Amino acid sequence: MVEDIPPLEFVRRRDAGEDLLLLDVREPDELAIASLPGAVHIPMSQVASRHHELERGRTIVALCRSGARSLQVAMFLERQGFSRVANLNGGILRWARDVDPDLPTY
Repeated sequence: MVEDIPPLEFVRRRDAGEDLLLLDVREPDELAIASLPGAVHIPMSQVASRHHELERGRTIVALCRSGARSLQVAMFLERQGFSRVANLNGGILRWARDVDPDLPTY
């Protein structure tokens, strides 16, 4: 089962030194509005053909606008044998609300 991580929990775990890879599955036009530093970008439509680019040994936390697409990607990665995957609960919208209110939303 895919772990659901709220943005504040992600920040706490990352700041504590946990090796988390933030995978942004939004489209390029969405990234132009708001993006998070250090995130790896692979649009959802390309994950099936590019998941081999991801490090299997790291915890991968998928991110989208609200959390629905990223949950689908996280479940896909789990089916592909990735054992440490999670979904960023609420996506970039919740990140803007809970972590960075200056981050543009759409």
